[in-house]
Amino acid sequence: MVSTVLASSLARRNIHYGWVVVAATFLTMLVTAGAMGAPGVLIKPLQDEFGWETSQISSALAIRLILFGFMGPFAAAFMNYFGVRKVIVFALALIGAGFVGSLFMTKLWHLLALWGVVVGFGTGLTAMVLAATVSTRWFVKHRGLVVGMLSASSATGQLVFLPLMAELTERYGWRATVFFVCAMIMAATLLVLLFMRDRPSDVNLPLLGEAHVAPAPTRTTLGAALMTPITTLREISTTSTFWILFATFFICGLSTNGLIQTHFVTLCGDFGIVPVAAASVLAVMGIFDFFGTIGSGWLSDRFDNRWLLFWYYGLRGLSLLYLPFSDFSFYGLSIFAIFYGLDWIATVPPTVKIAADRFGREKAGLVFGWVFAGHQLGAATAAYGAGLSRTELSSYLPAFFVAGAFCLLASILAITLKKSGLPSAAPAAAH
Repeated sequence: MVSTVLASSLARRNIHYGWVVVAATFLTMLVTAGAMGAPGVLIKPLQDEFGWETSQISSALAIRLILFGFMGPFAAAFMNYFGVRKVIVFALALIGAGFVGSLFMTKLWHLLALWGVVVGFGTGLTAMVLAATVSTRWFVKHRGLVVGMLSASSATGQLVFLPLMAELTERYGWRATVFFVCAMIMAATLLVLLFMRDRPSDVNLPLLGEAHVAPAPTRTTLGAALMTPITTLREISTTSTFWILFATFFICGLSTNGLIQTHFVTLCGDFGIVPVAAASVLAVMGIFDFFGTIGSGWLSDRFDNRWLLFWYYGLRGLSLLYLPFSDFSFYGLSIFAIFYGLDWIATVPPTVKIAADRFGREKAGLVFGWVFAGHQLGAATAAYGAGLSRTELSSYLPAFFVAGAFCLLASILAITLKKSGLPSAAPAAAH
């Protein structure tokens, strides 16, 4: 098996196979996030071809975002039962089926079913819960850094592919972008089949940061696995920590995926900026987000995560409140892209760290899954609400003022978290 041979070869060079798993996960999340971001450049072409209103298209995107979030806790349960590798391959197949089917759609309900339900389920299985699961299964040492890297891949994938997809759409039509997404999904599937493994014990290794190989836990029945998210929610819902993390992540989604990713290209079009140029601004955000989120992972291993969240949400709120006053000039948008990009999803590493510290390593994926559901509820609220604002008020700008104000509220909520909790697992000898 390729992974066993590669793991042995890397071990002789004192390199843990977990980094290969991180690379495969990174590329998978990059591709699936690119698929998530694709509809952001396709709203106008769909309007032109089918005559659908912004609010109607936004309804499909809102459904996708809700399913994307609520699949999180169950994705963690499926990964525990079936294994990470099988779940990822199934998810990629679903996403591919949703995009291939959209090549033949003619009715609005086709869009709702394919890009709302099918793609929503598929992307939900490879959401941020995958990053939390991989980081906690393979790493004790460098866990925050790994979460930062994988989180960066997700946000960066949503943004850096947009200029290319916008160019393809402008030159060859929106179906060319769909073909491009499908090609990326096929490549990611091949990489997962070759290199992804479920646990360090599959290649006879301990977690990075521990000295001994930990056996895989006994697998429960499928029914018990499906009930685990419900029982976990019942347990954690009695704590203020969970509800604060849920509320702040609701605001995180409200101010990122649902607003900027979904509507930024169309917003810029309202101010005379062509789609390729607007998508390029998003790509700049993605580049700065890559460094910002990895830096956040590094910081989350070293500083009080509550105060990191305070600063991240506060600065994001200020950037959103600034955007309507930028005049959408080159310099104004550049300042926004850099400032906002550094903070795009820098909130993920400290949120995952707090969840793991307060609720334990084994429950971290499930707990974060429910917290991430809050994120996607916020994203769906913004995706539909901003579209409704443009349809009813002929402007997106009220949605940006609301999102900025909520971010300032999130920064205050973050520092109300109690400082005490379960101690993080102490690193042992690194492998």
